[in-house]
Amino acid sequence: MKNVLLTGADGLLGSNICRILLERDYSITAFVHPTSSSHTLDGLKITIKKGDLLNPEEVSEAMQGCDLIIHTAANTSLWPFRSEIIRKVNIDGTLNVIAAAKQQGVKKMVHIGTANTFGFGTLENPGDETKPYVGEKYGLDYMDSKHEVHQLIMQEVKENGFPCVVVNPTFMLGKYDAKPSSGAMVQAVAEGKVPGYTLGGRNYIYVKDAAIGVVNALEKGKVGESYILGNKNMSYKEAFGLMAKVIGEKPPKFGLPYAVSYAYAVVGSFIASLRSKPPTISVPMIKIAYDKHYFTAAKAVREIDLPQTPVEDAIRESYEWLKSNNMINK
Repeated sequence: MKNVLLTGADGLLGSNICRILLERDYSITAFVHPTSSSHTLDGLKITIKKGDLLNPEEVSEAMQGCDLIIHTAANTSLWPFRSEIIRKVNIDGTLNVIAAAKQQGVKKMVHIGTANTFGFGTLENPGDETKPYVGEKYGLDYMDSKHEVHQLIMQEVKENGFPCVVVNPTFMLGKYDAKPSSGAMVQAVAEGKVPGYTLGGRNYIYVKDAAIGVVNALEKGKVGESYILGNKNMSYKEAFGLMAKVIGEKPPKFGLPYAVSYAYAVVGSFIASLRSKPPTISVPMIKIAYDKHYFTAAKAVREIDLPQTPVEDAIRESYEWLKSNNMINK
């Protein structure tokens, strides 16, 4: 039986990857943070080991007996904008995983990056794996650290022959979203808390498709290659409209001028800094929300058989899971 160490196994993507791996008869060691409840893994026939990515001994111990790695764990916080812990987890934590993998002779690793490691594009010319990084303009250590560690991994592959593939998901929707993270968008529509829409857009994918893409990359992805895992590009107007249609609510009717949103974000960020509490909307988030983060997943579809389930199904599953877990207040 093939043994896989899966870091961040209890997150939205990790929880879905677990189930795909089990369907394909892998043995799984799930490495999760000590403070995590990990309830999205309840009932699964896996080994759970708790530890911190920043503790090399705990990472190495968890990796014992595993010949494959899927490294999903990351700090995805967007507040504060600049944060030493975000950089440590995303860069130093990943380097700890790589060091342990090299020491133990791991056969292959799949690293979970982000599509924003690459430059985004338009509907007519969407971003792909050849477009250079432009995310530094947002001033977020999350994006910058994910891009930096992506480059370090590619350097390890080129200079030391480290057997790694990188996958780069776009915005994922589906079940097992315990925070919720991306599901907060569906949650807001369901609760009627979306007063308007910003004038940007993004790419969406069903999280189960992304999980299949990850496992396919483990099985047949080419070492040293990167694959954007995405599906449908939509403006926020289109996305909120589709969400509202799927769950039977009214969509927001008005586009929000940039100046209004920016002013709201400035005030919110200032108040948050005084309270040491994340703002609902920050200045970088507004800047992102008015850009069109459109990508193509053609390479992943072609080379690792990434599925392209309709995003409507992802929205419906997200909504039903949130509702069944009492995460929608209505």
